[in-house]
Amino acid sequence: MTKTKEQLKKEIQKAEKNQDIASLYVLEQHAHDVFDADALHQFYITILDIALEKLTDTLESHRVMDINEVQDFATLRALYEYAIEHYSEESFSDAAALFEVLSGLSDDKEFSTALLIHKVASQEQIPFDIFLDTIADINKTQQAGTFYISQFHITAQKLLEQLKNNREN
Repeated sequence: MTKTKEQLKKEIQKAEKNQDIASLYVLEQHAHDVFDADALHQFYITILDIALEKLTDTLESHRVMDINEVQDFATLRALYEYAIEHYSEESFSDAAALFEVLSGLSDDKEFSTALLIHKVASQEQIPFDIFLDTIADINKTQQAGTFYISQFHITAQKLLEQLKNNREN
Protein backbone atom coordinates (compact mmCIF):
# COMPACT_ATOMS: atom_id res chain seq x y z
CA MET A 1 0.00 0.00 0.00
CA THR A 2 1.38 3.36 -1.00
CA LYS A 3 1.10 6.02 1.66
CA THR A 4 0.00 9.55 0.90
CA LYS A 5 2.62 12.24 1.15
CA GLU A 6 0.94 13.61 4.30
CA GLN A 7 0.75 10.18 5.98
CA LEU A 8 4.40 9.56 5.18
CA LYS A 9 5.46 12.96 6.50
CA LYS A 10 3.65 12.30 9.80
CA GLU A 11 5.31 8.90 10.20
CA ILE A 12 8.72 10.39 9.40
CA GLN A 13 8.18 13.20 11.91
CA LYS A 14 7.21 10.67 14.58
CA ALA A 15 10.28 8.54 13.87
CA GLU A 16 12.48 11.63 13.87
CA LYS A 17 11.03 12.80 17.19
CA ASN A 18 11.70 9.35 18.67
CA GLN A 19 15.20 9.20 17.12
CA ASP A 20 14.08 5.94 15.47
CA ILE A 21 16.39 5.27 12.53
CA ALA A 22 15.05 1.74 12.09
CA SER A 23 11.54 3.08 11.43
CA LEU A 24 12.93 5.54 8.93
CA TYR A 25 14.57 2.70 7.03
CA VAL A 26 11.23 0.85 7.06
CA LEU A 27 9.69 3.95 5.43
CA GLU A 28 12.49 4.23 2.86
CA GLN A 29 10.69 2.55 -0.05
CA HIS A 30 7.59 4.66 0.59
CA ALA A 31 9.78 7.76 0.52
CA HIS A 32 11.14 6.70 -2.88
CA ASP A 33 7.60 6.16 -4.15
CA VAL A 34 6.19 9.48 -2.91
CA PHE A 35 8.92 12.11 -2.60
CA ASP A 36 10.68 14.15 -5.25
CA ALA A 37 14.48 14.28 -5.32
CA ASP A 38 14.75 17.22 -2.90
CA ALA A 39 12.42 15.67 -0.32
CA LEU A 40 14.19 12.33 -0.67
CA HIS A 41 17.54 14.04 -0.11
CA GLN A 42 16.11 15.64 3.06
CA PHE A 43 14.86 12.23 4.19
CA TYR A 44 18.39 10.84 4.04
CA ILE A 45 19.79 13.92 5.77
CA THR A 46 17.35 13.23 8.62
CA ILE A 47 18.63 9.66 8.91
CA LEU A 48 22.25 10.83 8.89
CA ASP A 49 21.62 13.57 11.46
CA ILE A 50 20.06 11.09 13.87
CA ALA A 51 22.88 8.59 13.24
CA LEU A 52 25.51 11.24 13.99
CA GLU A 53 23.70 12.14 17.23
CA LYS A 54 23.64 8.46 18.19
CA LEU A 55 27.34 8.18 17.32
CA THR A 56 28.11 11.09 19.63
CA ASP A 57 26.01 9.58 22.42
CA THR A 58 27.70 6.21 21.98
CA LEU A 59 31.20 7.70 22.08
CA GLU A 60 30.38 9.88 25.08
CA SER A 61 28.98 6.91 26.99
CA HIS A 62 32.06 4.80 26.15
CA ARG A 63 30.01 1.88 24.89
CA VAL A 64 30.03 -0.21 21.74
CA MET A 65 27.03 -0.77 19.53
CA ASP A 66 25.30 -4.12 19.42
CA ILE A 67 24.75 -4.99 15.76
CA ASN A 68 21.90 -7.30 16.84
CA GLU A 69 19.98 -4.43 18.47
CA VAL A 70 17.70 -2.80 15.88
CA GLN A 71 18.56 0.86 16.56
CA ASP A 72 22.30 0.19 16.76
CA PHE A 73 22.07 -1.85 13.54
CA ALA A 74 20.26 0.99 11.76
CA THR A 75 22.74 3.54 13.09
CA LEU A 76 25.72 1.48 11.93
CA ARG A 77 24.08 1.10 8.52
CA ALA A 78 23.50 4.85 8.18
CA LEU A 79 27.06 5.68 9.21
CA TYR A 80 28.44 2.98 6.90
CA GLU A 81 26.49 4.42 3.97
CA TYR A 82 27.89 7.84 4.84
CA ALA A 83 31.44 6.48 4.86
CA ILE A 84 30.86 4.70 1.53
CA GLU A 85 29.56 7.95 0.07
CA HIS A 86 32.83 9.65 1.05
CA TYR A 87 34.86 6.76 -0.34
CA SER A 88 33.01 6.68 -3.67
CA GLU A 89 33.51 10.45 -4.01
CA GLU A 90 37.27 9.92 -3.43
CA SER A 91 37.32 11.73 -0.09
CA PHE A 92 39.82 9.09 0.96
CA SER A 93 40.99 10.55 4.27
CA ASP A 94 37.43 11.26 5.44
CA ALA A 95 36.34 7.77 4.43
CA ALA A 96 39.32 6.17 6.16
CA ALA A 97 38.59 8.08 9.37
CA LEU A 98 34.93 7.08 9.30
CA PHE A 99 35.77 3.43 8.63
CA GLU A 100 38.24 3.47 11.51
CA VAL A 101 35.66 4.89 13.93
CA LEU A 102 33.04 2.42 12.72
CA SER A 103 35.42 -0.52 13.10
CA GLY A 104 35.77 0.26 16.79
CA LEU A 105 32.14 1.19 17.31
CA SER A 106 30.61 -2.28 17.01
CA ASP A 107 30.91 -5.39 19.14
CA ASP A 108 30.74 -7.53 16.00
CA LYS A 109 34.21 -8.81 15.04
CA GLU A 110 33.27 -9.60 11.42
CA PHE A 111 31.95 -6.07 10.94
CA SER A 112 35.02 -4.54 12.59
CA THR A 113 37.44 -6.59 10.48
CA ALA A 114 35.58 -5.78 7.27
CA LEU A 115 35.67 -2.07 8.08
CA LEU A 116 39.42 -2.24 8.66
CA ILE A 117 39.80 -3.56 5.11
CA HIS A 118 37.68 -0.63 3.89
CA LYS A 119 39.88 1.73 5.90
CA VAL A 120 43.12 0.38 4.47
CA ALA A 121 41.79 0.53 0.91
CA SER A 122 40.70 4.13 1.34
CA GLN A 123 43.99 5.06 3.05
CA GLU A 124 45.82 3.59 0.09
CA GLN A 125 43.53 5.69 -2.15
CA ILE A 126 42.34 2.67 -4.06
CA PRO A 127 39.43 3.97 -6.15
CA PHE A 128 36.06 2.65 -5.02
CA ASP A 129 35.32 0.90 -8.32
CA ILE A 130 38.67 -0.91 -8.11
CA PHE A 131 37.88 -1.84 -4.49
CA LEU A 132 34.57 -3.32 -5.66
CA ASP A 133 36.16 -5.15 -8.61
CA THR A 134 39.33 -6.54 -7.04
CA ILE A 135 39.07 -6.53 -3.25
CA ALA A 136 35.40 -6.93 -2.37
CA ASP A 137 33.57 -10.14 -3.20
CA ILE A 138 30.12 -8.74 -3.95
CA ASN A 139 28.55 -12.11 -4.79
CA LYS A 140 29.60 -13.65 -1.47
CA THR A 141 28.57 -10.48 0.36
CA GLN A 142 25.10 -10.72 -1.18
CA GLN A 143 24.92 -14.38 -0.16
CA ALA A 144 25.95 -13.41 3.37
CA GLY A 145 23.09 -10.90 3.46
CA THR A 146 25.01 -8.16 5.26
CA PHE A 147 24.29 -4.45 4.81
CA TYR A 148 28.01 -3.83 4.42
CA ILE A 149 30.68 -5.32 2.18
CA SER A 150 31.67 -8.27 4.33
CA GLN A 151 33.32 -10.73 1.96
CA PHE A 152 36.61 -10.19 0.20
CA HIS A 153 38.92 -11.76 -2.35
CA ILE A 154 42.38 -12.93 -1.30
CA THR A 155 43.75 -9.53 -2.38
CA ALA A 156 42.18 -8.05 0.77
CA GLN A 157 44.34 -10.24 2.99
CA LYS A 158 47.40 -9.27 0.92
CA LEU A 159 46.48 -5.60 1.38
CA LEU A 160 46.32 -5.99 5.16
CA GLU A 161 49.61 -7.89 5.24
CA GLN A 162 51.27 -5.22 3.11
CA LEU A 163 50.08 -2.51 5.45
CA LYS A 164 51.31 -4.46 8.48
CA ASN A 165 54.73 -4.96 6.84
CA ASN A 166 54.94 -1.26 5.95
CA ARG A 167 54.24 -0.30 9.57
CA GLU A 168 56.86 -2.72 10.88
CA ASN A 169 59.59 -1.34 8.57
